[in-house]
Amino acid sequence: MKIFWCKTCLNMSTRPRIEFDQEGRCNACVWKDQKKNIDWTSRQLELTKLLAWSKEKSRSFDCIVPVSGGKDGSYVAYKLKHEYGMNPLCVTVRPPLALELGEKNLNNFIDSGYSHIQISPSSKAMRELNKYGFIDGGYPYLGWMIAIKTAVIKLAFQLNISLIVYGEDGEIEYGGSTETKDRPTYDIEYMKRVYFQGAYEPLIEKVTQSGMFSLADLDFWNFPSDEEIDGQQLKFTHFSYFEPWDSYRNYMIAKEHCGLQESDNNNVGTFTNFSQNDQALATLHYYLMYLKFGFGRATQDAGIEIRRGSMNREQALNLVKVYDNQYPSQFIELYLEYYQITKIEFDQVLDSCVNKDLFELVDNQWQPKFDVGMSLEL
Repeated sequence: MKIFWCKTCLNMSTRPRIEFDQEGRCNACVWKDQKKNIDWTSRQLELTKLLAWSKEKSRSFDCIVPVSGGKDGSYVAYKLKHEYGMNPLCVTVRPPLALELGEKNLNNFIDSGYSHIQISPSSKAMRELNKYGFIDGGYPYLGWMIAIKTAVIKLAFQLNISLIVYGEDGEIEYGGSTETKDRPTYDIEYMKRVYFQGAYEPLIEKVTQSGMFSLADLDFWNFPSDEEIDGQQLKFTHFSYFEPWDSYRNYMIAKEHCGLQESDNNNVGTFTNFSQNDQALATLHYYLMYLKFGFGRATQDAGIEIRRGSMNREQALNLVKVYDNQYPSQFIELYLEYYQITKIEFDQVLDSCVNKDLFELVDNQWQPKFDVGMSLEL
């Protein structure tokens, strides 16, 4: 097998579901060029019709916008409220290991004028689901990732709200499946297959069979049936389908209008400081992504900057080589306490996730066998 990198950005061929054209460009870079020819006026008309439909169908708020207090959810809520005249209900599923800056940003967002509900599923069940996800597949907050879908859907049912508006479609914007490129809405089957990579049913079954929790304890993690979805006529969409997505613009809008604050220092594993500041487990997620696939948070951030024209590939290469392989040492004790495991057990999980074709153990630390941007034959 040949490992290679996108000729335009630094997306790696190991990225799940990614595609490359004959020129060696990843589908995220191809999409960047395709967006120049999209009829965005037509898509905004689609959005207007979808929002009008939701207003008519919903019995309370006009739609739901999942938010963390970060740039993207804040931007979507701002646009819907102030430019499209919607009355959105903003919803946060309480994250595990919340960071002080994240909580401050969420409070600032709420105080800037939005109706908001925080959902707090059982913290014990959340911990166990996250622990199973971490140990079995290297997904350190899989339980929370599921809940930000399932718990929000459950709330939509209870309040008779017919539309949930998420931020960007990461598969399209950053490289992955392109099946929703021309579809404004998607379904639960897509969530399970793509977002959770088939891990949803095995995880829920394992925790259920453990006997540690009742069905009521796990209620926030249950998807409704297809029949229930059809009866509710609930729809899911990404705001990025309807306009050219720009995460830095979102940051500036959220900073100006929603009180978003960035970290004083760059985040672990990258050169940026204005995103993913809500919880400590995000850092572990990105480090595990690096060990599994050979690219980390800096690669992802650099690709975004290259595609928006604020960085060239050479600059990105230098940053990726500095930041991608940063071990999250400052959070280790926090992780051990949260998962209730020893350092030896924690390291064993990391070791089990490492792609041995890409990494070798040097002085008890995993180091890459590859040079970023240089093709590698396995």
